[in-house]
Amino acid sequence: MNREEYIKQRLDDQIEWYDQKSMWNQKIFKRLKLIEFTAAAMIPFLIGFMTQDAIFLQAVVGLLGVLISVITAMVTMNKYHENWIEYRTTCETLRHEKYLFETNVPPYDTKAPFPLLVARVEAMISKENSQWAATLRKAGPPADDSPQNKD
Repeated sequence: MNREEYIKQRLDDQIEWYDQKSMWNQKIFKRLKLIEFTAAAMIPFLIGFMTQDAIFLQAVVGLLGVLISVITAMVTMNKYHENWIEYRTTCETLRHEKYLFETNVPPYDTKAPFPLLVARVEAMISKENSQWAATLRKAGPPADDSPQNKD
């Protein structure tokens, strides 16, 4: 694989994947937290209107409590916040390496910068994949959001 193919098919592809996954995890995390906070704020508000005969309001307050518990479990199990930060960090690190390489500045101001780029990028991707695999072993069954290693 030559320099242009590697940058386009591997590096740019990985940058795009991490960028998209970071944005998706951020969006899901923020939406779930907004719903959770809104539900939590509604409970004391609705309790102020409750009477002994307010069966409907009692059910709504109970459902809001269940909703808060389910959202908390989802955020904890799926690690949306952690994934958002990790994927964004990896994306920006890969971009940084690409810019250093393209501008021929240290550590890429050598006679053979391309092999150095490949080694550094692959080490970063391998580290991310290893961390993901370790997390999976701890968490149980895999989710369908693993870093895609397209060789």
